Amino acid sequence: MAHTYEHITFDYTDGVGRIVLNRPDTLNSFTQIMHNDLKAALSFLEAQNDLRGLILTGTGRGFCAGQDLSERKPLAAGQKRDLAESIDKNYRSLVLRLRALPVPTVCIVNGVAAGAGASVALACDVVMAAKSSRFIQAFSRIGLMPDAGGTYFWPRMVGTQRAMGAALFGEPVSAEQAEAWGLIWRSVPDEELEATIDSVHAWLANGATRSFAATKQAIYASGDNSLEAQINLERDHQRELGYTDDYQEGMAAFREKRAPRFSGR
Repeated sequence: MAHTYEHITFDYTDGVGRIVLNRPDTLNSFTQIMHNDLKAALSFLEAQNDLRGLILTGTGRGFCAGQDLSERKPLAAGQKRDLAESIDKNYRSLVLRLRALPVPTVCIVNGVAAGAGASVALACDVVMAAKSSRFIQAFSRIGLMPDAGGTYFWPRMVGTQRAMGAALFGEPVSAEQAEAWGLIWRSVPDEELEATIDSVHAWLANGATRSFAATKQAIYASGDNSLEAQINLERDHQRELGYTDDYQEGMAAFREKRAPRFSGR
């Protein structure tokens, strides 16, 4: 990990990457430096043969407040900014790379997740959040619309009415409400957040990595597949998994009534 990270911290242990957004004074809002750091960290992870998972979280009282608008210097009178440039340059690749990693990505939201910050969290495969967390789509308050995948993730996860209401009115959605809606997997007491991160790390590091990867691929494919096509996909993945060392170990552990020792192969 030769890259010097300025606006994130990055650790890679036991095949699990841990990215922590690290601008707590600004609620970890995105800067160009942070985007560059994230690109470098993801490039490192994509090159690892022993990769088993990724955890994404933040420092301080917020996960990410979205784009740091202070980076957008005032323009001269009469000039207008092309906001598509930021999406093309940064957010599209960040969201797509998170989703495309062949291992589980887990976001642990530690506070407010607003705008693009919420979208990046939802790009991960599983989201957990401290009970004090809030998910906010407040673009309408500045005359914009959700981006970075926001109009993709929200309606698929919570339905049209809830997605539309959250976007049009910009009202915060609490972690417990997000859990009830199905926007996130689980909300946890704030004081248990660090223990939750450690537990997720251990599960990814010691789990059956190839079965995780196949599950991820199949679930995401299901939205575009017919039932028959999905069953065929399950058959093909299951055939491959049946040849893995982890399946043999899982069956041996089941017969011997012990915890499996998965190698990720």
